[in-house]
Amino acid sequence: MTSARTPVEIAPDKATRREWVALAVIALPCLVYAMDLTVLNLALPAISADLRPTASQLLWIIDIYGFMVAGLLITMGTLGDKLGRRRLLMIGAAAFAAASVAAALSTTAQALIATRALLGIAGATLAPSTLSLISNMFRDERERRVAIGIWISSYSVGGAIGPLVGGVILQYFAWPAIFWAAVPVMLLLLVLGPFLLPEYRDDKAGRLDFVSVGLSLTAVLGGVFALKQAAEGHLGGLTWLAAGLGLVAGIVFVRRQRRIDYPLLDLKLFAQPRFAAAICTYALTSFAMFGVYIFISQHLQLVLGLSPLVAGVCTVPWALSFVVGSMLTPAMAQRWSAPRTMLGGLALAALGFAGMTLVDTPHGLLALVVGMTVMGIGMAPVFTLGNDIVISSAPPERAGAASALSETSAEFSGALGIAVFGSLATSLYRSGMAGQLPPGLPDALVAETLTLGGALTVAEGLPAPLGEALRQAARASFVDGLQAAAVLGTAIMVFSGWLAWRMLRAPGTRGQPSSS
Repeated sequence: MTSARTPVEIAPDKATRREWVALAVIALPCLVYAMDLTVLNLALPAISADLRPTASQLLWIIDIYGFMVAGLLITMGTLGDKLGRRRLLMIGAAAFAAASVAAALSTTAQALIATRALLGIAGATLAPSTLSLISNMFRDERERRVAIGIWISSYSVGGAIGPLVGGVILQYFAWPAIFWAAVPVMLLLLVLGPFLLPEYRDDKAGRLDFVSVGLSLTAVLGGVFALKQAAEGHLGGLTWLAAGLGLVAGIVFVRRQRRIDYPLLDLKLFAQPRFAAAICTYALTSFAMFGVYIFISQHLQLVLGLSPLVAGVCTVPWALSFVVGSMLTPAMAQRWSAPRTMLGGLALAALGFAGMTLVDTPHGLLALVVGMTVMGIGMAPVFTLGNDIVISSAPPERAGAASALSETSAEFSGALGIAVFGSLATSLYRSGMAGQLPPGLPDALVAETLTLGGALTVAEGLPAPLGEALRQAARASFVDGLQAAAVLGTAIMVFSGWLAWRMLRAPGTRGQPSSS
């Protein structure tokens, strides 16, 4: 790794005003990305009422964005190293704006799933381009940590703005309007980016291996399809075929990366214990966080009966906790070391998840908000320091691919968390609803009660006593699923902390700086 570090050693130690202004421009697409995710979650009840998606389609509307991003991040990161990271960022911004317009014009659940997939393809260009640009612009370790903290905070600010903007939009406009909010921001990036952002590329980059691209997509999408089919109880030949195809594609992909000269995924990085620990903890925290967050907006609106605007306000402390945690992380890592800061954050996140199990108490709303906030403060160091370790472990010319690997682990784990936690909740919900449906309910209406939103809609058309009984049963069953998700999240944080502790204790990792 010594020879690969030579460009870092001769680069200026401190960033100039140009780099810090460029960082503000880089934060724009990250903010929009987070807004798109949080606004969509708030709009789920409205989308359910308008498009009437099935339970599977509802999960796909949420999941397809993250899975397409996860499937293409490594490809886009490598493509950015080859074509230029600024150029790829500009292309992605234009495509994201166009796909947002298409999503706003969707009139069916199938159309919305398709346009969300297009958004995912465009979104896959954003994260590796922005993070790899940071790795090139900020060579000093402390400045890089601050820059990454701001980068993480931009996602959190987007998460904070998203519920507020989404709440206002949904209060006065139909749900398609939420997609229009991304368009002016992306247009602003397209105007300012060419003037403020520097260009970086690897002049010695090899030819993009399209076979590896196809294998990675097949592995991700095949596995996801099989998981969702199994979660819906469909264990037929198609499900097993998709699972087998995804597994075989994944194995062939990994073996191919070991043989080719310019791989999409540099497997040698995993031999570094600090790198492996950063990737594992980042993936596990994303898995747990996204898995639980899917319940939050539905609980606030459909269980507690809050308006979209008030529900959005209730999620602001959680989003701002990431801002606070991200900005405090560099100072904490300087005082206590990066490994101890990450382990302390994981312990705090576990406490936050545990607090969310109290949602069915008289002070359930307060417990939920406080639990989310504590969870966010604890996860922020994992995200900030994890990304710092990942991008500083790779040669500068492969920063795009390393950044993409980091984001792939987060995006894929987050989307997988939504699928796994959502499937767990669906199973618990259906189990809780069994035997509580009003007698004589038509089969068509029974099918609609398989989601909380559908059950509440059916309840509106029933006689008052039966409708109220159905509402109470549906809400209680949903809360059971949320509590189970919080317990699972607590366990994952504890396991993640133990795993990171074991890996960071590996020989040769003690006392090393995070950039080694």
